[in-house]
Amino acid sequence: MTRLSVNINKIATIRNARGGNTPDILVAAKRIESYGAQGITVHPRPDERHIRYDDVLNLKPLVSTEFNIEGYPSNKFIELVLKVKPDQVTLVPDPPDAITSNAGWNTKTNMIFLQNVISRFKEKGIRTSIFVDTHHENIKYAVDTGTDRIELYTEPYADMFPQNKEEAILPFVEAAKLANKLGLGINAGHDLNLDNLLYFQQNILGLKEVSIGHALISDALYFGLEKTVKMYLDLLK
Repeated sequence: MTRLSVNINKIATIRNARGGNTPDILVAAKRIESYGAQGITVHPRPDERHIRYDDVLNLKPLVSTEFNIEGYPSNKFIELVLKVKPDQVTLVPDPPDAITSNAGWNTKTNMIFLQNVISRFKEKGIRTSIFVDTHHENIKYAVDTGTDRIELYTEPYADMFPQNKEEAILPFVEAAKLANKLGLGINAGHDLNLDNLLYFQQNILGLKEVSIGHALISDALYFGLEKTVKMYLDLLK
């Protein structure tokens, strides 16, 4: 079974829009876990427009499943991760003003930088994953960074899925074959939803984990949070 890690950034966005502490992301995280999700993901950004750095510190003692922190490895982010020591850190190449993650790492160009960052996390026993596209060169060079896993950036798949799901999945199938051959664990995320998740999971050999936030929290407005989490889990069985 592929594990479901729920990104709770959008819950924090709603809280921040009004001020105060409603909805309470700590309560939300615990309930999401109680509904069966196997992980909680957060993505603190420099402007703290959704998840704040204090949120990450407060979540650490409460999360009983896998805790995944993703973000660009700035000095502040690295210090936070080393302090919190989550189960997994996912590195993304976002600039500070990015609305959302929209590209994977050029692992060849950023090799030395990624090696240095990843070695610091691995010294603390933190599993590392790096965000990559399906280009084989980026997957091949990912091995040399020392990362444990890659997270496949799935927006291109999601965009093409309604028109031609067979064509949409093909680059990801080939990328997964290469990653498996090279001994890299495979995660995936970005725009996966109730419509396209099952087909993706059925075709990607060795898919360990998906991280889903925007679509899942949006679906919860229609179906309720508990039912929505269970709907996603049912697709991954």
